[in-house]
Amino acid sequence: MPTSVMWFRRDLRLRDNPALRDAVDAGTDGVVALFVLDPRLWDGAPPARRAYLAGSLRSLAERIGGAGLHVVRGEPAAEVARVARRVGAGSVHVAAEHTPYGKTRDAAVADALAAGDVPLVRTGSPYAVAPGRVRKGDGGRYKVFTPYYAGWREHGWRDPAAGVRGVPWLDPGGRSHRIPEAAVPDGVALPTSGEDAAHRRWRAFVADDLDAYATARDLPGDDRTSRMSVHLRWGEIHPRTMLADLGTGAGAEAYRRELAFREFYADVLDQRPDSAWDYYAPAFAAMEYDAPGDDLDAWKQGRTGFPIVDAGMRQLLAQGWMHNRVRMIVASFLVKDLHLEWQHGARHFAQHLVDFDLASNQHGWQWVAGSGTDAAPYFRVFNPVAQGKKFDPDGTYVRRWVPELADVPAASVHEPWRMSQPPAAYPPPLVDHADERREALRRYDAIR
Repeated sequence: MPTSVMWFRRDLRLRDNPALRDAVDAGTDGVVALFVLDPRLWDGAPPARRAYLAGSLRSLAERIGGAGLHVVRGEPAAEVARVARRVGAGSVHVAAEHTPYGKTRDAAVADALAAGDVPLVRTGSPYAVAPGRVRKGDGGRYKVFTPYYAGWREHGWRDPAAGVRGVPWLDPGGRSHRIPEAAVPDGVALPTSGEDAAHRRWRAFVADDLDAYATARDLPGDDRTSRMSVHLRWGEIHPRTMLADLGTGAGAEAYRRELAFREFYADVLDQRPDSAWDYYAPAFAAMEYDAPGDDLDAWKQGRTGFPIVDAGMRQLLAQGWMHNRVRMIVASFLVKDLHLEWQHGARHFAQHLVDFDLASNQHGWQWVAGSGTDAAPYFRVFNPVAQGKKFDPDGTYVRRWVPELADVPAASVHEPWRMSQPPAAYPPPLVDHADERREALRRYDAIR
């Protein structure tokens, strides 16, 4: 009787997992639950992300129970093939990956398994609609979100996959590692990880905050966003599960669009893997940029003198997360006010975001920088004062993360330098926004 291997990666759940369903159907004599600690991904991940992942793996192992989660460390091509040989597996099952590294890695694993006549079976993906599925009438791929979204809606998606019960988990024996101990960095507060936590959080959001999402999602001081990005990042819940709970109404439609944006950026990266770190619009590589220095350090530390920017950067350091509206504000400040290339900011986010997703992060940065998939890009320059006043009008968000401004009245909290006695502990503005906006547009005009 055959056995099978379920190789978990960005799908750390048992519910709504088509690859696991296929592994169970194929592995009538047992299924090995495998996770590979890939040194390229584990060793290079920042401490907060490793801590969250370790917690998610422990949660998955508890749900599996019995034979448990078999954890190995090493190059995936060698380790997956070794486990498959040990148990005499007839197949290895995964959710298809679409990142540049993920596709290269999986091709190498498939080649290693093929030497033993074992197929790598790809079923499903981390997306409701996998990259490459949504096409224009001529068969081409979309480069702009709005028509992609229409096509995505028309294409549709499957219902959540049937669950699996009584999985005959198999202990493969041999060399196995414990799930690593990864301490949460001092001063960082992470959300609870795992499939159960993801579903609890999602149910609470749908019940309490979904109806107001269309407007509340832009108010960082209200903090009524779903906070589901980290659970999606690790596949503790599938977007198809979430879409099944979205009905009608402005809140549901706004949330559906956000899920579609995640899938659009994955599709764009699948088309243009070079855009992970290079300019999607190549002309922007020729723009005049400043060399990073003390201004970049001030931005990273949340010491720019612009309260909404500093609040966002400090939230990032404290939670491994940042409100999405504020992500756009701090990104615009780096590129348009400090005139630094977007890659500096994207790299900093990658080092701190627990929900770091390559496609969403890089193309979110390129959207702000003007070099990405947007019809009216570079001349959009966020005014940090105006953005603060509009989306954090009473300064709740700023005071939460910038304690130096805790006692500043709402009328001055976004421009404390205009007070007769500005707070001594808070720095003055790093730049004059009006001047830097003009300079940003001058540099843009030079490459048009």
